[in-house]
Amino acid sequence: MKKLALHWKILIGMVLGIIFGFIMNTIDGGKSFVTDWIKPFGTIFINLLKLIAVPLILASLVKGISDLKDISKIKKMGFRTIGIYLFTTIIAVIIGLGIVNLVQPGTGMSTETISKIKEKYATSSGVTDKLTKANVQNDAGPLQALVDIFPSNIFKAFTDASMLQIIFFALFVGISLLLISEKKAKPLVDFFDSLNEMVMKMVDLIMLFAPYAVFALLANVIIAFDDTEILIKLVSYAFCVIGGLLLMIVFYLTLVSLYTKKSPIWFLKQISPAQLLAFSTSSSAATLPVTMERVEEHLGVDKEVSGFVLPVGATVNMDGTSLYQGIAAVFIMQVLWPEGLTFSNQLVIIGTSVLASIGSAAVPSAGIVMLVIVLETIGFPADFLPIGIALIFAVDRPLDMCRTVVNVTGDATVSMLVAKSLGKLKENPKAKEWDDNYDNVK
Repeated sequence: MKKLALHWKILIGMVLGIIFGFIMNTIDGGKSFVTDWIKPFGTIFINLLKLIAVPLILASLVKGISDLKDISKIKKMGFRTIGIYLFTTIIAVIIGLGIVNLVQPGTGMSTETISKIKEKYATSSGVTDKLTKANVQNDAGPLQALVDIFPSNIFKAFTDASMLQIIFFALFVGISLLLISEKKAKPLVDFFDSLNEMVMKMVDLIMLFAPYAVFALLANVIIAFDDTEILIKLVSYAFCVIGGLLLMIVFYLTLVSLYTKKSPIWFLKQISPAQLLAFSTSSSAATLPVTMERVEEHLGVDKEVSGFVLPVGATVNMDGTSLYQGIAAVFIMQVLWPEGLTFSNQLVIIGTSVLASIGSAAVPSAGIVMLVIVLETIGFPADFLPIGIALIFAVDRPLDMCRTVVNVTGDATVSMLVAKSLGKLKENPKAKEWDDNYDNVK
């Protein structure tokens, strides 16, 4: 068992967690047992990953920027990174709109089913909470998103895990270190280098717990769904989203194969632990430490590149979320507002989904908040909005898990493309193990 690869251990934990969840759903008191005694272990695991996410972003970005030695290289890397991210996001939305218009999953749904969904979910706290958050963002000024990038208190940004603010601060520190003498910058550069190495070792240690954590996370997800009738009604919509996400994975593998000349199977094998964790946690931010470890040590991307591309990607690159927003918006319109399905509105959906994904938080179900903004932008009737969100709310959690896998895979893909373009992609990377330096502490 010790020699079993990590991704197999995680996969076994996921399967056993799903089976255990279904069994507990059939036993009196099973749900409360999972909630009280199993779920906390998954929560602890996610908390540990979030614990190291902020210091990892700070250390890796500062170290990566300071190692470039030349500010012009930052500009070069930055333009390539943002350019590729925007390109893949646009492709994702176009794929989503193509599938939903071809399959048309929202046509022919009975009013009885819609009424049942409205009665069950439209007044739920979950739907109301998403609508409230979306209204807060809509009420903000047109440049509020820009203002929010610049922190007034970096310690508050650390506490709130405001990723864009942390990224700005790290870039600011890294660039400033380049502009002072190397002698004065060296102590701080060495500190961030040591901090980065320490956090990466923490990732190795935390991952030892991963198979048991995903068991707990998946068991809890399964017990949360007991209304199979509504889920069956939404199967066509769900398959549209999943089909689109699979096409995005194929698109990434094609890019990796054509540009980096690496085997798609090899790529999937190396990144699979991060993908499985993304599926379990539904958070690309929580998965970021593992993504960085896999990309650097297993895919061979230089730290200078991964330290910049991945933290930025975890915040602005949400290909899976953008694809989902395109499909969900058209699906809701097919059911409730078919007359609004004009070509111009779908063009607006493409643009709004791309922009919304950039501001979408890397946390579970943030995409549904952005979906409200997308629908309101095209003039979707306000009275139908709670019903529309309720329509997809029942299956949002499992689809959120799937689209997070695509988000993380997209980040890893772009990091390889940027690294290859800059000559920073190693041919034969050597992965570190958690006990590499164990003899030093005996």
